[in-house]
Amino acid sequence: MARKKRREPETAEITAVTHDGRGIAASDGKKVFVAGTLEGETVTYVRRKFRRNFDEAELLDVHTASPDRIEARCAVFGRCGGCSLQHVTPEHQRNIKAQTLGDNLERIGQVTPREWLAPMTGPEWHYRRRARLAVKDVQGKGRALVGFRERHAPFITDMHRCEVLVQPLDALIADLSGLIGGLSIRARLPQIEVAVAENATALVVRALDTPSDDDVAAFRAFGAEHGLRIYLQTGGLDSVRPVFPDAIDEPLYYTLPEFDIRVDFEPVDFVQVNADINRRMVHFAVEQLDAGPDDRVLDLFCGIGNFSLPLARKAGTVLGVEGEASLVERAVSNAARNGLDNVTFRTADLGRIDGTEGWVREGWNRLLLDPARSGAAEVVTRMHLFGPRRIVYVSCHPGTLARDAGTLVNEQGYTLEAAGIIDMFPHTAHVESIAVFAKD
Repeated sequence: MARKKRREPETAEITAVTHDGRGIAASDGKKVFVAGTLEGETVTYVRRKFRRNFDEAELLDVHTASPDRIEARCAVFGRCGGCSLQHVTPEHQRNIKAQTLGDNLERIGQVTPREWLAPMTGPEWHYRRRARLAVKDVQGKGRALVGFRERHAPFITDMHRCEVLVQPLDALIADLSGLIGGLSIRARLPQIEVAVAENATALVVRALDTPSDDDVAAFRAFGAEHGLRIYLQTGGLDSVRPVFPDAIDEPLYYTLPEFDIRVDFEPVDFVQVNADINRRMVHFAVEQLDAGPDDRVLDLFCGIGNFSLPLARKAGTVLGVEGEASLVERAVSNAARNGLDNVTFRTADLGRIDGTEGWVREGWNRLLLDPARSGAAEVVTRMHLFGPRRIVYVSCHPGTLARDAGTLVNEQGYTLEAAGIIDMFPHTAHVESIAVFAKD
């Protein structure tokens, strides 16, 4: 007999918690995931989504609070889907993520590191220098909404600022809403991509229709008032064009001072969102690879050279490989700008390598991996072709890291020397981590 769908408030104890801040309660023999709750709490909730094996619920009230619960800093926390852990102390957030990494390594990869690394920490607020903000002209509210989507509904959160965006982006949400609301194409602007460099802040406005002359004037005036670079994107990435200022005399860039490196990037390029953590992460990766003048380092999924360039300051030879040709172009330019002649880059689909490529077997004794969420399964199953003695793996998904770690340890003969989390995205469910492998 099918269970009745209950939409009235219910009260229960939270018996466990997931990595994304959803507590687990049991009611009528069915699991209920309640966002914003912690283990041991007694809460009242209402079910919002019904699944075959579990339901999802919205928290209404906390009757017995966990000692790890704190007051959320953001006025729209609980409604906005951008953050899921603001109600948890930063220390316990990291504990939850470390437990998630450990569980994944043990359950999926069947591996345990010899050493658990202390969490890599940095700023907990105003850290996010890259974001994609959704935009929607909502006539019922009389304004255009700009922000992240809601947690329990496919709507854009009605918000006026964001506590995790870096300054000055944190306080620009309301002003952006006013700008969009005054445009003739306000209903045809689905998103704004934001990027903060050390020398400028850029906004890339996605436009489905051509803006009028008055719209362009409004963009220009907004850029001048707030000291921003404004770009329009009317199609694919190759359609991104500056609107203000008239001429861009210097690319966006960030620096890695420890290595005397400057990394130039375009406003839609991928860069790590947390500048402080990125510097710590690069330092750790270079330190762990321990490359010297006689070492040859392979950096796979290299992007614009975030790891390749500092590694070239230490190693004899570095090769960066990336699937996106435009990023490789940027990496080559970055190497030249930094005066590095011992690092080269090439474009290759790393999901299709088979060992016949000449560069694969060129004797790499150090290797760095920084793949997308899908991981690097095709690479790690062929690690014997590369033959590195030491590997540093930077991951943005604990499940695929665990899968690939299992392959490296159980099939390729490596030892998992160390692993730990990187607190790249405080207050969110995102688990960034790093692992070090070695072969005697």
